[in-house]
Amino acid sequence: MKRICLLLAFGLFTSGVTAQYQPSWESLDKRETPLWFKKAKFGIFIHWGLYSVPSWATKSNADGFGSGYAEWYWQRLKEPKLKIHKEFVAFQDKVYGPNFRYQDFAGRFKAELFNPDDWADLFKASGAKYVVLTSKHHEGYALWPSAQAWNWNAADIGPNRDLAGDLSKSVKAKGLHMGFYYSLYEWFNPLYQSDVKTYVNDHMLPQMKDLVTRYNPDILWTDGEWEQTSETWRSTEFLSWLYNNQSVSKDIVVNDRWGNDTKGKHGSFYTTEYGQGTESATHPWEECRGIGESFGYNRNENLEDYMSSSKLIHTLIRIVAGGGNFLLNIGPTADGRIPVIMQQRLKDLGKWLSVNGEAIYDTDTWKEQPASRGQDIFFTRKGKDLYVICSKWPDNLVIPGLSRPSKVSMLGYNGSIHTVYTKNKIILTPPVVTPNTLPCESAWIFRLENALL
Repeated sequence: MKRICLLLAFGLFTSGVTAQYQPSWESLDKRETPLWFKKAKFGIFIHWGLYSVPSWATKSNADGFGSGYAEWYWQRLKEPKLKIHKEFVAFQDKVYGPNFRYQDFAGRFKAELFNPDDWADLFKASGAKYVVLTSKHHEGYALWPSAQAWNWNAADIGPNRDLAGDLSKSVKAKGLHMGFYYSLYEWFNPLYQSDVKTYVNDHMLPQMKDLVTRYNPDILWTDGEWEQTSETWRSTEFLSWLYNNQSVSKDIVVNDRWGNDTKGKHGSFYTTEYGQGTESATHPWEECRGIGESFGYNRNENLEDYMSSSKLIHTLIRIVAGGGNFLLNIGPTADGRIPVIMQQRLKDLGKWLSVNGEAIYDTDTWKEQPASRGQDIFFTRKGKDLYVICSKWPDNLVIPGLSRPSKVSMLGYNGSIHTVYTKNKIILTPPVVTPNTLPCESAWIFRLENALL
């Protein structure tokens, strides 16, 4: 009887809901990761909120990993135990004055230049297949008219606009998958600090359910899970509701951040961040990082702090060849602009993918690849076709373990490729090219058709 009451209270027995998945990890883990996510390979992450107003983080790295995250600005101001605390306080006092509260940034977060169609056009041009927007970061400020964040959301104060809804509409209109990041915890929410159980029941769960039923996203990317177990967050109950609810996208995927006991164990895909974490050989996974060292826009970063276009392309190649997806973050400004340097990086990625995308999207790893391959050589496969990806212009390539390919070509290049096949290996000689015949910059790909045994 107690079990039935719990399910009724949580809203599982509603119209359009079938109990295919039970609120247990054993049941939830049986759900297959929707195929679209495995095929997509490349997505755009967006960190945008009140932290975009000060848009500053130290570069001293005094506290190690994550000390340069501008989106953690409020927490750095309030945590005197941190070595970098004084640096943040000094900047805050200098620029805004000692009596200026973080909450006062809400009135300065205007997004007056935000054009969601322009953003969606850029994401489409980048070659990304999905977008993940921070609907609410650890500060608790929501980018949609959330009833649970009354007067602490973008519709009530600041832009006076449904930022999440507007972007979702534009992104979907471009044929891209739309998703939302959502922080389970909130640093300074009085309810969270005083009564976690009530916070989860009355604030967090209703807010997440509102987000997914309102916008029907294909991705729910949770974070801020580490302070509690998945049992405290009631994660399995929420996910069973999510997977069973017919009013929610049947293609929705979720990450692995549902409690301090779930990372790398549960979820549609596992996550790594700036190379921190473990890649999976058997389960879908995703690497996220910024173009610079911060997720939120950091005015304190200079050109040398940003990855070059070539390095971003090489990162995408490495991740995809290893079986993962690449979620590349941008940090818009408080007035709603995507910084020009970030636009340029995304356009360069899109230009490269327009030539080489077939070796990235909807591909698998080549598990039989030679262990002795060079550091600049990567492989992906699609059916019996093998793609040889060179992040450095190669000399002769010798690739063992292949059958005789029916055709060898370089993506984007119209000329023939000289090859020799002997004893289950192929010797490939790159063509002589000129600036006018070079198909792209940064990395070059050879397609070997019907070459896999």
